[in-house]
Amino acid sequence: MFLAALYGLIAGILLCLTFGTVFFSLIQTSVERGYRSGIQISLGVVASDAFFCFTAIFGTSFLPRIEHFNQWIGAAGIVFLAILGIKNFMKVPTIKVKQYDDDRSRRFENFKYFLKGLALNALNPVNFMSWAAIAAYLRTKGRYDLNEMILFFGMSLIGVFITQSALAIYAHRLRSLLTIRVMRYINILTGVVFLVVAGKLLWEQFLK
Repeated sequence: MFLAALYGLIAGILLCLTFGTVFFSLIQTSVERGYRSGIQISLGVVASDAFFCFTAIFGTSFLPRIEHFNQWIGAAGIVFLAILGIKNFMKVPTIKVKQYDDDRSRRFENFKYFLKGLALNALNPVNFMSWAAIAAYLRTKGRYDLNEMILFFGMSLIGVFITQSALAIYAHRLRSLLTIRVMRYINILTGVVFLVVAGKLLWEQFLK
């Protein structure tokens, strides 16, 4: 059980260190809006990963059968990422953390970034396939029982949250070293990443 927990924690950390859409969005948001907004993205990612882990462990029999479901998810992801990519090119860079007028505005902003993290993670089919592949490996090669699987994935989610929260905090601390010009480059780079991933999804889902 100890090894299952340790390996799960390591797996969660390693999954966060890939330079994908969530990584760049987390860094950009933490720099622009503060680490609390970055942590909200992390919570959204963990929420969608928790659902993926649940389905990877217990199967997908409880989900409604929707014809061409993968294609619908892929199309939604492509549109979502393309919009975010174009928006990043048009965004006016800033290095000043936004101040909120009241708690209601802060809660709305936090919920918005939670949904952004949820959508970025959930609308990329690769993320679910990664968790499903890990679950299959643990069952066949690792010979994990149900309790070990639950412990492994639970610790993986903790690893994801801790790593992404740490990235958000340290990205926020780098704000003092950034200029408007550098932020412009960050916005462009993040936009390029979004568009590249959208193009990759388009190729794999519809053109390949």
